[in-house]
Amino acid sequence: MTSLSVGVVLCLTGWITLYTLLCNTNGSRGSEWNCRLVTLFHGILAVCITAYIGYVEGPWPFTHPGTKNTPLQITAMVISLGYFIFDMGWCVYFRTEGPVMLIHHTMSILGILLTLSLGESGIESCAVIFASEITNPLLQARWFLRQLGRYESLTGEAVDVLFVVLFVFMRIVVGGRMLYCELISPWPRFIIKCEGVAMYVLSWVFMVDIGRFAYRKSQSKYRRWRNQHRSAAANGHDGKQTERLPYHDE
Repeated sequence: MTSLSVGVVLCLTGWITLYTLLCNTNGSRGSEWNCRLVTLFHGILAVCITAYIGYVEGPWPFTHPGTKNTPLQITAMVISLGYFIFDMGWCVYFRTEGPVMLIHHTMSILGILLTLSLGESGIESCAVIFASEITNPLLQARWFLRQLGRYESLTGEAVDVLFVVLFVFMRIVVGGRMLYCELISPWPRFIIKCEGVAMYVLSWVFMVDIGRFAYRKSQSKYRRWRNQHRSAAANGHDGKQTERLPYHDE
């Protein structure tokens, strides 16, 4: 545990150092901009490592939950644990996130700590990290597009659609299958299964928010399209009347 604690402290220090360097070299963009750059970097790094763990190194999380942690799994979890601690502290200090996101961070930290302390079920934790972070670059891209004034564009639409589709598929569909395999398997401990249920419930809380966002956006687009259609029809009708007026005057 001593080596794990040292590793977590080193990773936390690394994320803080990266954020500080970004603030010093990119200070004109503001604290949140630079924090989101750190978040983007962690998301890409975490997805790459956990994808290698799941698809190359193994074992397959759907068939071998509850197995002993491997060195690479431990490395991936320590890196993400350091990041989550950093981001949790940043969010609390700047008060930028609501209770749901803070609960997500808290559960992620406790889940990784639990897996590291037990020395098993690392493959499930890495699978959860992969599913959670694979949509992260899209979420950050959406925020950066807003800041640059380019969100109301085809790129913004593509980012939103891809984010929703990927979130539903990875967190709800694949996550549901993963939870089912976890619950029916005799190997994972009961507390790990409880953590899995809690994380899946939280995914549904996020899903409800995303559903509301998608509904509001679709309604707004429909109203805008309807207004444009009515305006075009009215302009076309006025145009025809204007063309006929000289004829009727004759």
